[in-house]
Amino acid sequence: MTNSWLITKRRILLFSLILSFNSIKAQFAEYNAIYYSDGLNFGNYIGVDLNLNYVYKEKYSFKIGYVHNSRKPKSQPDDYSSGLANALLFGTTNPHDLMENYQIAFGKIYSLNENRTIRINFSVGLGYTVIKEPDNWQKIEYESLVAENYDWNYEKRNTVSLIINPKIEFPFTTVYGLSISPMVQINKDRTYFGIGVGQMIGLLRKKKN
Repeated sequence: MTNSWLITKRRILLFSLILSFNSIKAQFAEYNAIYYSDGLNFGNYIGVDLNLNYVYKEKYSFKIGYVHNSRKPKSQPDDYSSGLANALLFGTTNPHDLMENYQIAFGKIYSLNENRTIRINFSVGLGYTVIKEPDNWQKIEYESLVAENYDWNYEKRNTVSLIINPKIEFPFTTVYGLSISPMVQINKDRTYFGIGVGQMIGLLRKKKN
């Protein structure tokens, strides 16, 4: 009798915990959304954008993210050649102007339709910016078709950027969506401007009642 009663109590307790967990989960999803987003950027630089997003009541947003952008060096000599060896590596070791941002941002969300499948997430934030650019180009006296015809070194500096990033988001379902996002990154050394196309995966919005 005692063992049977203990087993029954455990089952009741387990059932209660499951109900409580589902209730907490439902309450969390009612007011909160957490999702991952990424995208490709196209502008005066080209790069990628990776973010973790939090949305409260489908009205306010918070984001932490990383942006990696690159372009052909502005300082690159006109007669620079990467050589045959680098061409076989698809240019992966070519010099680039690089601009990386580790960012945090806050935003306000405006829904554009009744189904809440189109919205604007107007986001503004700050980024810790790392800029790396090739410098000190030195022509190699004995050129080779295989190797680069210049030696060069990267110059690196850090700064802080203002990041303006309004996104048009399309959370087609509660767990997946797409986005289009103009972006401007402004700092004392460089400015990035362009547009991104990306995806969103996670808990995007609550289900329509």
